Amino acid sequence: MESHGAGLRRVLVLAFCVAGIWSAYIYQGVLQETVSTKRFGPDKKRFEHLAFLNLAQNVVCLIWSFIMIKLWSSGSSGGAPWWSYWSAGITNTIGPAMGIEALKYISYPAQVLAKSSKMIPVMLMGTLVYGIRYTFPEYVCTLLVAGGVSTFALLKTSSKTISKLAHPNAPLGYGLCFLNLAFDGFTNATQDSISARYPKTSAWDIMLGMNLWGTIYNVAFMFGWPHARGFEAVQFCKQHPEAAWDIFLYCLCGAVGQNFIFLTISRFGSLTNTTITTTRKFVSIVVSSVLSGNPLSTKQWGSVSMVFSGLSYQIYLKWRKLQRMQKKRKAM
Repeated sequence: MESHGAGLRRVLVLAFCVAGIWSAYIYQGVLQETVSTKRFGPDKKRFEHLAFLNLAQNVVCLIWSFIMIKLWSSGSSGGAPWWSYWSAGITNTIGPAMGIEALKYISYPAQVLAKSSKMIPVMLMGTLVYGIRYTFPEYVCTLLVAGGVSTFALLKTSSKTISKLAHPNAPLGYGLCFLNLAFDGFTNATQDSISARYPKTSAWDIMLGMNLWGTIYNVAFMFGWPHARGFEAVQFCKQHPEAAWDIFLYCLCGAVGQNFIFLTISRFGSLTNTTITTTRKFVSIVVSSVLSGNPLSTKQWGSVSMVFSGLSYQIYLKWRKLQRMQKKRKAM
């Protein structure tokens, strides 16, 4: 009876995590698309300073992580020093900025799809630079994802979707997304290195360090040089409070979503978190297509299905590998 109660609690916590990640990031996607495509106020002006979203996100997440450390952390002695995040902070500033800027050139569903293909640069770098040999099923996953993204990019986008973009340019938009993935790869590798060097570093410590440096770099970029456009972004928000509110909610969703990701990884592991976030991306595309008026053709839905079939197969392969490792541990 007791184990049944524990199992039920575990299911409820998992459902809570799924609901939290989905609601936070799906709504953040809606807000991101709104800010990048909407014309605000009676003057019908676009918010052209999308890189400002990164600065706002850094500031909100910096404050949020500081509060969480003060409220919940039992002490961060032995954790990584704040200066150790400086290099990861650079790539974490440039990469996401490119991803957000891509929304000027391609639609939100296209951006989500392109950013879902992280395995492609990872396997390319692994094969060409480090000589890693991957299994046949892993190549199948990559081919499905690469094929889906490629066909989606080559298929004609609806005129309604194109009319919402600030500067339609598919090659540039996809190029920015893939550069974003490359920078993210360096960021993740550096974070892993920091965690290995300082094992007592908590998720909140990493969040604080990354967003501290992100804030420093983004403030310098947005306000610290003659052609910086940070003041224009602030002025736009003053003149269009609706845009400022959307940006604030966008940042808050990111901070809340991080909470649920940390909870999911700590309770259920990274594989469960990957499954939840992958399905969330698919739902985000559906929501964008239905709510935001970005209709996808039957062929485009076929491309989307190819990508998520590849991602789902990759999750299954990871699960099978995890099961084999657990069996080996039990046998020892």
